[in-house]
Amino acid sequence: MVLLICAATLWVAGLSIAETNNGATEMVIPSGNQGDVKFPHHQHQEALKDCMLCHDLFPQQAGSIQDLKQKGTLAQKQVMNKQCVKCHKAKKEAGEKSGPVTCAQCHVK
Repeated sequence: MVLLICAATLWVAGLSIAETNNGATEMVIPSGNQGDVKFPHHQHQEALKDCMLCHDLFPQQAGSIQDLKQKGTLAQKQVMNKQCVKCHKAKKEAGEKSGPVTCAQCHVK
């Protein structure tokens, strides 16, 4: 009986893990004239733990940032300036490991 319960628990846990979609490991965000941004998605997931810190601005689906910018519902630099750079600067000021804090450090032509 105990073996059956353990097997069932592992099976359910396996389903939960298999159904979790964490998105791409790394993404490239097209950024027009400034050059594309290589975004280490899983690295941010591990560091931040809460997806909604970023995804409160845009849906969790590929191309959502570009779609919202084209529709005019997301300002051109809204994500980078209000989310990325703000967080990176706060971490740097706190003496923690931080990401880039200038445009040229992220945008690659």
